[in-house]
Amino acid sequence: MLTPTDGMHITADTVLAPGVYHLPRGLTIAAPAVTLDGNGATLVGAGGGRGVTVSGHNGVRIKNLRLLAYHHNIYAEDCAGLTIANCSSRASVEEPANTLFLDIWRPAARAYGAGVMLTGVCEALISECDLQHQQNGLLCYDCLRLTVRDNIASYCSGFGFHFFATSDSLIEGNYADFCCRYQPRGPDQGHLGADAAGFLIVHGACRNHFRRNMARMGGDGFFLAGLRPDWTPVPCNDNLFEENDGSYSPNIAFEATFSRGNIFRRNRADGCNYGFWLGFSRDNLLEQNHIYHNRQAGLAVENGFGFVARDNDLAWNTHGILLWSRFVADFARAHPENDTSRDWLIEANRFTGNRLAVRIAADQDHGVRPLPPFTPRCPRPRNHTLRANTFRDNLLDLELIDTEDARLEDNDV
Repeated sequence: MLTPTDGMHITADTVLAPGVYHLPRGLTIAAPAVTLDGNGATLVGAGGGRGVTVSGHNGVRIKNLRLLAYHHNIYAEDCAGLTIANCSSRASVEEPANTLFLDIWRPAARAYGAGVMLTGVCEALISECDLQHQQNGLLCYDCLRLTVRDNIASYCSGFGFHFFATSDSLIEGNYADFCCRYQPRGPDQGHLGADAAGFLIVHGACRNHFRRNMARMGGDGFFLAGLRPDWTPVPCNDNLFEENDGSYSPNIAFEATFSRGNIFRRNRADGCNYGFWLGFSRDNLLEQNHIYHNRQAGLAVENGFGFVARDNDLAWNTHGILLWSRFVADFARAHPENDTSRDWLIEANRFTGNRLAVRIAADQDHGVRPLPPFTPRCPRPRNHTLRANTFRDNLLDLELIDTEDARLEDNDV
């Protein structure tokens, strides 16, 4: 067993001697195919730097290690075949509480602190790690074919799990509950959430599978965004969200905007402001989701088209499904095909106890208020089919405002 020293380079398989070590410069794994077994040892930083660094070396394994108080407790770049397993990586550098609204577009060169940060990594396994109680659990930039399984990144003040331009990965069985923060905005005012999220998916993160993950009581549960602040499209397409739970957010359980081809199946989205917010997206499938008790809407989509919403349970929401059009010049330039709400199939859903089960409306603010006079208008919402749905105990089942070509077929009211 090895007693580590500050700044040590490790070039062969190593088992650390148990103990607590203050190593502000951390350790560097400086050869391929090395296994570092922490054997329960704890490395403690000084509020900056990196705890363990892997750069350019493939086949490295890090296991059974505890780390605290670095900017990035574990940092890996430009490598393949990495394994990080059964590690506790907590208390990395964190932005002060009750201060800033987070920047979800922050590049790797200026990344926030995290328990684990990966950049340019492919075919890695991150499993059974404790990544709680810090700003971010896992940050991934420009990665491919990751497996992120059975980790816990709850009680983070930023992102439990973050995927920036990271694709073709499997993310399953993870916990990211209570990932939230608060931004003051004047006397007795502020924003609860401030873009914190259990799972953040941005900047062209595509073809990922999110299965059986928990992201409850976060700023958002699952937050997918496909349009940069400079209006450049960076869509996050063809992701699968299956059997996840994003409930009890003050904001949104599942947000997925400016993207296409995403599938939401058998998820739970209860007790939020919105269960699903999927504005300016297209060709999405929502089926067999549990969407209860949302304050504004179970499913809210602005200028979305080509959707199928099938076999979902929508109960006790203010609006079950809320669809609308709105003209925003910058959005229209970035996504001209999203010109209005159109070409929807709403089929075999169960609407129970909603104030308004389905509302489809033209030229609305958040789907519920007419736009001011002289605001530019979109084409009218069109071609919505409602087929074989069941409506029970809703205050109002259906409201159509300035729409065309709506078809009602075999609904049970």
